[in-house]
Amino acid sequence: MNNEMFLEFDAVSSNESFARVAVAAFISPLNPTLEEVSDVKTAVSEAVTNAIIHGYENLEGYEKKKGVQMAEHTGKGDKTHKDKVTVYCEITGDVLHIEVRDKGKGIEDINKAMEALYTTKPELERSGMGFAFMEAFMDDLEVESQPGAGTKVSMKKKIGSAPWIADED
Repeated sequence: MNNEMFLEFDAVSSNESFARVAVAAFISPLNPTLEEVSDVKTAVSEAVTNAIIHGYENLEGYEKKKGVQMAEHTGKGDKTHKDKVTVYCEITGDVLHIEVRDKGKGIEDINKAMEALYTTKPELERSGMGFAFMEAFMDDLEVESQPGAGTKVSMKKKIGSAPWIADED
């Protein structure tokens, strides 16, 4: 089976669940296990969250500690947020490819950002486990980023990886 989809949505926290559910629905023809669906949804959620709060620094809708200011809405008087997150998914055979992109501030040190427990937003009680979760739940993870030019997170997962036992007739 080969198939693809492309989503583009405003970089606001309420769209994280939309992205998770859309990707979960997209992989349903592969008959994934509940664990595979959960893994994919978690990885997508982490990638989208990183794009919103780190790439665009859109903190609206995220819990804050006392004294931390939330980011202002960036849509200049209109109802559409100017910052966008894109999710591209492709199924090739039984392998799911996902790309989550933003055009935000980018990552200065990708290796440091991918360290477990490292966060640039401790005041928001961020755990610093986003990339670690993506890496744990997906079969492959690549991160490309340049300061000022945004970030692309590419992930792959083989769906239905449990061994298949043929009937011996």
